[in-house]
Amino acid sequence: MSEKDTSYTVGSVTSAGTTIGYRQLGSGPGLLLLHGGMQASQHYMRLAATLADAFTVYLPDRRGRGLSGPPGESYSMAQECADVAAILSQTGAHCVFGHSAGGLIALQTALILPSIYKVAVYEPPLSVHGSVPTAWVKRYEREVEAGKPASAMITALKGLQLSRVFTLLPRPVLLLLITLLARREQQTLHPHDVSMEALIPTGLFDLHLFHEMEDTLDRFAQMRAEVLLLGGEKSPAYLRDALTALSQTLPQVRRIQYPGLDHSGPNVTAPERIADDLRAFLAKPSESREERRDDQTRTEALAD
Repeated sequence: MSEKDTSYTVGSVTSAGTTIGYRQLGSGPGLLLLHGGMQASQHYMRLAATLADAFTVYLPDRRGRGLSGPPGESYSMAQECADVAAILSQTGAHCVFGHSAGGLIALQTALILPSIYKVAVYEPPLSVHGSVPTAWVKRYEREVEAGKPASAMITALKGLQLSRVFTLLPRPVLLLLITLLARREQQTLHPHDVSMEALIPTGLFDLHLFHEMEDTLDRFAQMRAEVLLLGGEKSPAYLRDALTALSQTLPQVRRIQYPGLDHSGPNVTAPERIADDLRAFLAKPSESREERRDDQTRTEALAD
């Protein structure tokens, strides 16, 4: 099934006065998918479509993007967690998957929200003693402010070392490539999609989350949810190291490393492969609803 052929409905919740919109497809137990940086719900439709025969999948546009309202002056991890809680409260979902920055949000929300039974994350950029590279940040911020989104994207991807193409090719070649892709994209955008040009500046929000979550590893020793850690063999060392640190800290954890994959596994190179392992993880029985009968009340309290 292609992304273009995948039908979905649109829903929304209100979180701290801001609309948080989401795509919904499939049927079965609820599963929330949180997108990564400079991405939106549209980029995870292949993953969602593969899971839709077994789950009701919810794909929000995180605040500041697409179907959702602005980030607001008090943007923070706490606000992202409250947005997730609002969706869970409305939908009754108990499982969350997050990619990259979305993985950080998924972990933090599961830590404070016991109604989340299972959480799976693909390469959350959790900085441990400054492990996530930041030398590129000031240049990225200047380029965003100057209205040069393509240059800013190159700076971010080279700085974070997320793609061998961006690491090896010179900036002029990449600038031409991105410019051509952006022009082509304008002819293929569908309703509710967000353009690359609009998404590139949203990396500023994720930078805020990276800084806020730095050196918070120890807190995850208190995690109640079962956790599945996913990552690619070809991803940068700092992302693999973060997964190792989390695997040594989380109480109930399983880790899968994919040969041949990099950071783009869930949304570009292998969403079907990721979906197979998510399906197996989520199908395993967890604690009963009776044992967590107060969780929905606590979810609603956080959402408020």
